[in-house]
Amino acid sequence: MKRFVMLFFTVILISFGCSCQAGQEYPSVSREDVLPDDIQKQSPETDLYPPMLHTDEYETPVPLPSPVNTSGGEDSPFILPDGSAMYFFFTPDVRIPAELQLTDNVTGIWVTYNENGQWTKPQRVWLQDAGKLALDGAPFVQDDEMWFVSAREGYEGMHIFTAQYIDGTWQDWDYADERINGDLMVGEFHIYEDELYYHSDLDGGLGSYDIWMTRKTQDGWSDAVNITAVNTEAMDGYPYISPDGSEMYFTRVYEGSPAIFRSYRVNGQWQAPELLISQFAGEPTLDAEGNLYFVHHYYKDGEMIEADIYVAYKKNTQ
Repeated sequence: MKRFVMLFFTVILISFGCSCQAGQEYPSVSREDVLPDDIQKQSPETDLYPPMLHTDEYETPVPLPSPVNTSGGEDSPFILPDGSAMYFFFTPDVRIPAELQLTDNVTGIWVTYNENGQWTKPQRVWLQDAGKLALDGAPFVQDDEMWFVSAREGYEGMHIFTAQYIDGTWQDWDYADERINGDLMVGEFHIYEDELYYHSDLDGGLGSYDIWMTRKTQDGWSDAVNITAVNTEAMDGYPYISPDGSEMYFTRVYEGSPAIFRSYRVNGQWQAPELLISQFAGEPTLDAEGNLYFVHHYYKDGEMIEADIYVAYKKNTQ
């Protein structure tokens, strides 16, 4: 049972050839129509390994209600700094390999909006020309630009792309940067000002994935710097930097499963991290009020059967 499984970012080395016609329209998709019949929606009452809170700063973590979570896999959430929208990765059946998710028309990035404290029904975010194949995930949004990871026609394996928000839709997707996609070996990431934090198994790390940082300069992206204060021989990854740059939240394998840790930046230096939430909790993201959102994986008989987005609400200390 104690095995860390990533829904989306197992590297798949596939090369797509386009067999599609230009001018096609995007298909009408419904997540509910493609959910597997043999998986019953999980809940805290049925959860064999619920998230464990290790701080008194937050309330007990709870799953987001419908229509966000389903009996499929909701993963890789990213909340806009003002808390108005949340982007996430969805696939209807976490047991299906990535190469089969590619053609189901529903696996990919979705968005839900916060309207008067309620999350709206998620909508599909299309980041490829209609009729062309792409498997997109790990969204990061800053102002009117999205960075995301994709396996798509014309490319072998996974690469990072960008898209622009123009006239109410995401457009102009493009290969991000040769250095980002090349020798820096950027995995899932978060950008703060001119700093890009990411996980990678670059040479010189402490073991498995480490968290690294590269800085955007006039000459391009700098050489990667290992954030040794937060890294261990275990897997350390999926960094999130607070809007003021003073806190780093990230995922580490702890006692056999993903857990969320936090490090403070003091006088420009990251400090030794503290454990916040353990037991299949990972990929943290925060809203403007400091509420902590993350992914929780449900396991049964050693197999992952579902993934939901959870939130630990920050307590009011005033």
